[in-house]
Amino acid sequence: MWRVDFFPAVPETLLAVLLVCTLAIFAVAIWTGQRAGFWRLGALLFLLLALSNPSILTEEREGLDDVVALLVDRSESQEIGARRAQTDAALNDLKDQLAKQDDLSVRVVEVGKENYGSVRDGTNVFADLSRALEDVAPDRFAGAILITDGQVHDAPENPEEIGLSGPLHTLITGAKQGYDRKLTVERAPVFGIVGDSVSVTLRVDEFGAAGEQSRNLLSVDVLLDGRPVQSQYLPVGESRTVDIDIDHGGENVIEIRIETDPEELTAKNNVAVLEVNGVRDRLRVLLVSGEPHAGERTWRNLLKADPSVDLVHFTILRPPEKQDGTPIDELSLIAFPTRELFSEKLDEFDLIIFDRYQRRNVLPLIYLANVARFVEDGGALLTAAGPAFATTLSLYRTPLAGVLPAQPTGDVFEQGFRPRVTESGARHPVTANLPGANQALQQSEPNWGRWFRLVATERVSGDALMSGPETDPVLILDRVGDGRVAQLLSDHSWLWARGFEGGGPQAELLRRLAHWLMKEPELEEEKLFADVEDGALVVKRRTMEDVPQEVVVTSPSGDRQNATLVESDVGFWTARVPVSEIGLYRLENGDQIAVAAVGPLNPWEYSDVRATDQVLTPISQATGGNALWLGDQRRDAPLVRRVTQGRETVGREWIGLLRNDAYAVRSVASSPLLPAWLFLAIASLAVLFAWRREGA
Repeated sequence: MWRVDFFPAVPETLLAVLLVCTLAIFAVAIWTGQRAGFWRLGALLFLLLALSNPSILTEEREGLDDVVALLVDRSESQEIGARRAQTDAALNDLKDQLAKQDDLSVRVVEVGKENYGSVRDGTNVFADLSRALEDVAPDRFAGAILITDGQVHDAPENPEEIGLSGPLHTLITGAKQGYDRKLTVERAPVFGIVGDSVSVTLRVDEFGAAGEQSRNLLSVDVLLDGRPVQSQYLPVGESRTVDIDIDHGGENVIEIRIETDPEELTAKNNVAVLEVNGVRDRLRVLLVSGEPHAGERTWRNLLKADPSVDLVHFTILRPPEKQDGTPIDELSLIAFPTRELFSEKLDEFDLIIFDRYQRRNVLPLIYLANVARFVEDGGALLTAAGPAFATTLSLYRTPLAGVLPAQPTGDVFEQGFRPRVTESGARHPVTANLPGANQALQQSEPNWGRWFRLVATERVSGDALMSGPETDPVLILDRVGDGRVAQLLSDHSWLWARGFEGGGPQAELLRRLAHWLMKEPELEEEKLFADVEDGALVVKRRTMEDVPQEVVVTSPSGDRQNATLVESDVGFWTARVPVSEIGLYRLENGDQIAVAAVGPLNPWEYSDVRATDQVLTPISQATGGNALWLGDQRRDAPLVRRVTQGRETVGREWIGLLRNDAYAVRSVASSPLLPAWLFLAIASLAVLFAWRREGA
């Protein structure tokens, strides 16, 4: 390929001035009637042409392939009906056609196939298209072909904003008509008070031709952490509020389901999932100290340090047998309000603590029986035993014996010892990995200070998490009815708080005890849960058992598979399950049930699953393309034609891609148009003819 270009020997401004002067001289010559004006003009023009230095440029060009982007929608909605089969057939047909074009480069991009659990949501076609073409020059873009059901969630509002230099053709999969139901959560709280209810606003809609089972009212089931809690009916097309009780702290997974119709496109958008964080308004604690002692203030300081704790603390300073004749109205302390606390307002407390309490007829047995019923009905009880627990004044000789897990033997061990975490304690979240604890299975010595008193007992029920000399239990936890009991069989835990011999994790231990007694999920010794990591569901099982059963994993589409657990830590087992779809997975292991959301809780992908051309038709037409239904074609995909710029790029059963004829220049050679002496000779001849013309 060659062309003529100019490389002036003098500045272009000077050339322009000389050209103007030349034309002025020619005009004067014509005006005065000189016969040789044209010859003089020719001579001057040849001199100016010589000064402009015309050259012939010869380019060595290499043709460049045009680029076409072939985008394939692999999102979840493409799994409905025959859409995947249509997509695969059209993709193979297009690949065969495009492979026959020797000057066309094809870039296949699968859209909506991100790792599950990513923050990206919906089918983002145009973001992937931009990334696929970021290194393609506009003069090489032949066009783009998109195979999708039409549900695209990043389409620009203004079709002119797409900015493509070639046509975008859309091939729509699926049927033009479809029926579907959809459950929408319009408003839901993020936090909820434990013991109260949260209000969730729901809406049920139907799209397309109504199915056979469609009614004005549809049943709605509510599940909390995988367990059914309520069921009711909601009207179609109206927003209604549902109240759901929050029964524990931490994460509450609320699953809401509406009934399905066999004619629906999919049942996956019949489910909505919420995560509500349960928080306690105030933790009301009743602390009853049987007598003043060194550790009493430690208990009080520990509980008062937590701003979320409402503490009611009573210390029995003068028991009934200690009569000194002082009139009651001259005592500085109020009377112990036994009736109000243990009869009228007992149910208002979350946790009751008896610290070195002994039976001295201050609390009638009927009130202690109320405490036992309080535990069985779901309350929490913590006892810290002193020497009196081994005597006839023991709480074990009251109605509380029915809920206490340890029975005193009558002995009290009073010698220095370090509490040890038992094998069960190494598995239990209350004592597992306590700072400075011994490794129970290796029988190493704990790295904390000694205690000097332990009430000898026999464990009747529950789990002994810590032990003392002769393996006597130090800490026992038990479940009684709907409630929980913790029994600390020493009154020397305060030594850790004072830093004796380096101290110990008293605050952490008692914090975990309180949370376990309050049924906080993270402290449950039997728990099943899962996280999403790198496109897989990581199932986690905490248990006190030696070998748990396999976990049954149910996918959002109803497929079931068994996952074998492998021990990853003491009392902790895990399994890794690859996931292939977004939505809610259900996990079952014995009596443990859990749910895990893969991907967004309520994804855009299922906001509307009907195939449509309304979203992409305006955008395709703005680029010179069009949206065609694959079901209307006589073959798997329309015919592909190459067209030049300015020609039609779409037909009834064909789509066009631009032929740009782009190239890259590999080398350039330059040579003068004429030698300098030839320019001078021609100009001289012109001057000679002008002279002869004037002399004639």
